[in-house]
Amino acid sequence: MAIATLAAGCFWGVEVQFRQVNGVLSTRVGYTAGTTSDPDYKAVCTGETGHAEAIEITFDDTILSFNDLLAIFWKLHNPTTLNRQGPDRGTQYRSAIFYHDDQQKQQAEASKQGLNDSGYYPTSIVTEITAAETFYPAEEYHQCYLEKKGLGNCH
Repeated sequence: MAIATLAAGCFWGVEVQFRQVNGVLSTRVGYTAGTTSDPDYKAVCTGETGHAEAIEITFDDTILSFNDLLAIFWKLHNPTTLNRQGPDRGTQYRSAIFYHDDQQKQQAEASKQGLNDSGYYPTSIVTEITAAETFYPAEEYHQCYLEKKGLGNCH
């Protein structure tokens, strides 16, 4: 088993997409990379805590690689928009990869560079790549939120 922590805008839609991937064992949404301990949704939404809405993915690395997760991550959002995804604006919606070891760091940097070099996007990718910090799980009502609203499929 391995863990990946990614931020790609509002965590609800990101969670639904990753939970459908073969090899993903579990997910949880939450907050990371901020300046306060034990933040809640209301505080994070102000943009003043510095946290990103993120998803923590536990995956079977004999079935699914970190690079496979990165390939999905890049397709799920627009990594060229700073602190914004769709209608959501603020630092809490930034694009970020929070690596858990040197191998994840190297793979994230190579993946980002390769995508930038490909010319796929007309502007540069702004996704930050930083070491994973404390992950604070979001409130229970946020976990599998879209499924609870009948709009997604969490298993």
